[in-house]
Amino acid sequence: MSRPDVTALVTTLRTLLDGPGLAAEATMLRDGWVAALPLLVALRGEVKRLGAWAPHLPPSDGGLGLTLVEFARVSEVLGRSPIGHWLCNCQAPDIGNMELMHTHADASLQGRWLQPLMRGEIRSCFAMTEPEHAGSNPVWMSTTAVRDGDDYVINGHKWFTTGADGASFTIVMAVTDADATPHKRASMILVPMDASGFSIVQNINVMGERGGDHHSHAEVRFDGVRVPATNRIGGEGEGFTLAQARLGPGRVHHCMRWIGICERAFDLMCRRAVTRELSPGEPLARRETIQHWVAESRAEIDSARLLVLEAAQALETRGALGAKEQIAAIKFHTAAVLQRVLDRAIQVHGAMGLTDATPLALWWAHERGARIYDGPDEVHKQSLGRAILKRYAQH
Repeated sequence: MSRPDVTALVTTLRTLLDGPGLAAEATMLRDGWVAALPLLVALRGEVKRLGAWAPHLPPSDGGLGLTLVEFARVSEVLGRSPIGHWLCNCQAPDIGNMELMHTHADASLQGRWLQPLMRGEIRSCFAMTEPEHAGSNPVWMSTTAVRDGDDYVINGHKWFTTGADGASFTIVMAVTDADATPHKRASMILVPMDASGFSIVQNINVMGERGGDHHSHAEVRFDGVRVPATNRIGGEGEGFTLAQARLGPGRVHHCMRWIGICERAFDLMCRRAVTRELSPGEPLARRETIQHWVAESRAEIDSARLLVLEAAQALETRGALGAKEQIAAIKFHTAAVLQRVLDRAIQVHGAMGLTDATPLALWWAHERGARIYDGPDEVHKQSLGRAILKRYAQH
């Protein structure tokens, strides 16, 4: 099979999102994700017809087989719309679960759960964060999975389990050996959402919005949930190692999506600046402050993109361990650029920036978490700074 033309693919997806995708996006912004689902499902069919389905998956699984660097370019254009990644079945957390199960789930789990997930017939979620413990210390958790014959019995409390509403299964991180060293205590186990003892407590109200279906974050409980030991993904005690392997590409995915958001916000900001008049014949674009914001945003977006593409190249060639410094850098740097660009775009829009007339308000509310999830900025800065200074101390 010939290699996909990534430039042509990006153009095709941009045309879709800027054309028929805008109506579905507007419905989602106005009425919520659930109300927009019929339009979104129809657009998924169009994505398949265009040959743009699952760019991250190998051709043998119905995807395009893009490298991480190539997918980064696609992820950027998809990030221009809140619906973009879902249309191509490469949305978080499903994309991370697909990658994880591809390499570490046994054949029975792949047949029962991975195959329909890759086809877009079901969704999944990932249960790791606990309200009782600091998410910045991922090895500290209270959820347990106790072996009982051929089963695990799981008890615990998780939250910010993205997309649990309507998902078919979750992958839960649970302590399987409390006496092991911290990084060997937990395992990953697949739990069907209809398993006895599993419950969604609520969709968490995030910045005033509970959301629904894929566009939601749930609080969930495991009360004596019993699943076969064969539902474990990877070896016992390998949960943290697998989570770290999952997070490397995941951070590249997130960062390129954020850059896509920045590009859309930049477009909206510039169009608003040249059309909005402060008085007859006096557009915002003539103000020096606006010109500075445009210039700063352009430089910051372009520099962030190059940094992320460099990290993606390092991850492909040197692996997660060899690229850990680049991955740390893109996480906090791109998240900060995202926040600054969104803030400027909202300010240029004035009161309109606070409404659902554009996706800016939704992104401002939901992407503030960029500086928190997948490790808070402060942890990544400390890790990178410590690694750099350690090299200096050795000389």
